[in-house]
Amino acid sequence: MLQLSVAMGDYDRTRALFDGRVLIDGVDPVYMLLNPEEMFFRAMRSQDFDITELSFSSYLVKHSRGECPYIAVPVFLSRAFRHTSLYARKDRIRRPEDLKGKRIGVPEYQLTANVWARAILQDDHGVHPEDVTWVRGGIDQPGRPEKIKLALPPGVHVEAAPDGTTISELLDRGEIDAFMAPRPPSRHILQKNPHIAWLFDDPTAAAKDYYRRTGIFPIMHVVGIRKTLADKHPWLPAAVQKAFTQSKAAALELLSDTSATKVTLPFVEEQLKAARDTLGEDFWSYGVAPARKTLEAFVRHHHSQGLSSRRVAVEELFHPSTYESYSI
Repeated sequence: MLQLSVAMGDYDRTRALFDGRVLIDGVDPVYMLLNPEEMFFRAMRSQDFDITELSFSSYLVKHSRGECPYIAVPVFLSRAFRHTSLYARKDRIRRPEDLKGKRIGVPEYQLTANVWARAILQDDHGVHPEDVTWVRGGIDQPGRPEKIKLALPPGVHVEAAPDGTTISELLDRGEIDAFMAPRPPSRHILQKNPHIAWLFDDPTAAAKDYYRRTGIFPIMHVVGIRKTLADKHPWLPAAVQKAFTQSKAAALELLSDTSATKVTLPFVEEQLKAARDTLGEDFWSYGVAPARKTLEAFVRHHHSQGLSSRRVAVEELFHPSTYESYSI
């Protein structure tokens, strides 16, 4: 048995792995449940883990350069429609098109959520990355750096937030016009400032319309395996994909059992039905085939935004053993 470190988020879809209901064939895992910021920073800066959840964008930046120490498998631990990632000063920004010529705060330019949010602004509203000024800074703590050094296109202007300042504070003071991030602005600022709200008044309706038009359910995170391990043990990527898929299936089975809801949230039955009505029965699919349209859109936008050094083919993204599976 290989004893391997596994870093991942604490999700319902990973819980069966962590509590031992689902095993990874041939692996004795040491699990660490970490938040994305710590996990991705440690994975990219010091390669701390044998198997790890990865930012899809960070992975693609490094993978396109041939510099990534991990090879991904098509396990998508985080997926989200990123209309909720856009906040604005509603006293000056009424619609997405109003962002042209304005200043938008971001915690990091290359974050996956921001790639998708910029794609929405460009494709649906004609706001291109070079049409705005990007102001980079921490959401709740000043001084957040980019995890990866970037070489952005000449027309894209990114500046650092003033020392000791967060982008939440800049939004509150009106020194930026909008905010784009996977997390919302600081809670106390949202509570006290009536001018700050989602850019899209009904982001759920906007997301459903986006899916109906595009068939895209955005992927945020993939799972990576240390390349040296995958090369030495070619059976490992398929074993990892199998286990994560089984763990997700266990989570969905529990979610569907509403005799006593497993989530501390009302309207779970209604939301589950709405998800299946909109996205289909397998609404959170793993694997390349059902996600191909989403994957192709992401690599296209990632390259056009200057983040990947070349446009990577979908066939290059994942370990070769994970593109096909057995049937019974």
